[in-house]
Amino acid sequence: MKICVCVKRVPATTTRVVVGADKQLDPTGVEFELNPYDEFAVEQALQVKEAGEGSVTAISFGSADSKKELQKVLAMGADDAVLLTNDAAPHVDGATTAKVLADELQAAGAQLIFFGKQAVDRDQHGVGPAVATRLGMPCITEVVKFELQGDQVVCEREIEGGRETVTAPLPCAITCQKGLNEPRFASLKGIM
Repeated sequence: MKICVCVKRVPATTTRVVVGADKQLDPTGVEFELNPYDEFAVEQALQVKEAGEGSVTAISFGSADSKKELQKVLAMGADDAVLLTNDAAPHVDGATTAKVLADELQAAGAQLIFFGKQAVDRDQHGVGPAVATRLGMPCITEVVKFELQGDQVVCEREIEGGRETVTAPLPCAITCQKGLNEPRFASLKGIM
């Protein structure tokens, strides 16, 4: 099975952000990191892989600097990484990002796609569902429990006042929420 996980480079949540004269983020002194919600997505993709269900490819749409975050995902255990380079990517809207990612995922033949619930820089929660819509596949959002059962997924997602169980056939897209798993650290061997 072809498992893909979409990741994004974002300003570290502890960084003091300054808006420049051009009304964009001034990157001077800003530390960047892998989007925290994407870490849950990476971990879940790796757990599916380790259960003998396929290989994991990490995909990012961003500037050339996004290589650092992809290297971290490879060090965590992903098999491949693809960087769709666009220096304007940090300023591109969610619909454009979804189109670029959907085109790549379709070409890759992705059967199971993981996303973080949302990126912490824009807090929009739209890319995962938009990619799934473009690909004509179901999308289960804000997943806190994931299980692969043959050719379908069974997930629990948080809703107001509780949880609901949702079943969907493969291919499928999943957006991952805090509490789904405990992301692993990149191994020293993987980093080297």
